[in-house]
Amino acid sequence: MTPEDTGDDASVIGRSRAEPSLFAVIFDRHSRHIHRYLVRRLGPTAADDVLADTFLIAFSKRAGFDLSRPDARPWLYGIATNLVSRQWRSEVRELKLRQAVGPPDVDAGHADRVAEQVSAQALGADLDRALAKLRPRERDVLLLVAAEGLGYQEVAEALAIPVGTVKSRLNRARGRVRAELGALDLVKETASHG
Repeated sequence: MTPEDTGDDASVIGRSRAEPSLFAVIFDRHSRHIHRYLVRRLGPTAADDVLADTFLIAFSKRAGFDLSRPDARPWLYGIATNLVSRQWRSEVRELKLRQAVGPPDVDAGHADRVAEQVSAQALGADLDRALAKLRPRERDVLLLVAAEGLGYQEVAEALAIPVGTVKSRLNRARGRVRAELGALDLVKETASHG
C-alpha cells in the first residue's frame, strides 16, 4: 500500500484538495460497492454512467466534504441515490422491461438447473414488481439497508434524514414488499388450484 492509500477517507479527501490525483484512492476503495448498488437500482447499462457521474460529483464537491466523518461511503451513497432519483423514469422503464422480457431461453437438457433458474428469475421478477410499487423514498432506504448493508446511521447520513425516518421508511417498505409478495403467492396458489 502506498503512503497516500493510508488513512481514513476524510484524510485522503482532505489531502486530495491540494493533490487532486489522490481522490483516485476514494474511487478505488468504494466504486465496487457503489456500482453494485447502482446495478441493483438501475441495471448494468445505466449503472456505469451513474457511477461515473457519482464520482465526478463527489470529486467536484470534495471541498465541502465533512472531514469529521472518517468514512465517505454514506456521502457517496447519498450522491448515487440522488442521481437514481433523477432517473426514476428510467428505473421504472427498466423494471417493466425486465418483466416483459421474462427468463432467457435455456437448453432442455439441463432440467434441474433450468428449474432453479426459472424459480430464481420468477422470484426476482416478483421482487422487482414489489420494489417498483414502493415509494422512491422507501425503496431508497430498503435497498441501502438490505442490498448494501448500511446501518441506520449511515443511511441517515446518505439521505440527509433523521435515523427515526430511516426506521419508519424501512418498516413501511418491508411491510409493503411482504404484502405484495404474499398477494402474489396467493394469486399463484389460487390459479394453480382453479
